[in-house]
Amino acid sequence: MRSVRSNWQKTLLICRKCSKRQHGGFGPKGSTPLAKALKKEFGGKKGRKAPVGIVEVKCLGVCPRHAVVMVDTRHPHDWLLVKPGTEIDEIVEAVGLGEGDPVTNP
Repeated sequence: MRSVRSNWQKTLLICRKCSKRQHGGFGPKGSTPLAKALKKEFGGKKGRKAPVGIVEVKCLGVCPRHAVVMVDTRHPHDWLLVKPGTEIDEIVEAVGLGEGDPVTNP
């Protein structure tokens, strides 16, 4: 068995089905999917070189009407329902990646 190194300090799981149903709803114009807007917020590095792992997963089974389900893997017992139009800064703060965090302030 082999292992591969990653720069991820945290991981966020985002429901792909919820994101698709919202037709974007995030970012400055309100037309960007949540995962893409968060990746851009963290410097745009891809894959295992990014400081935060943002992974779109299959349906998580919650299926809220007007929100996207997001799971912070450091707190798997608390799932977040993120409504379209929510500021990215507010989402970053809610998952504990705000000011003073080495991930957001390299």
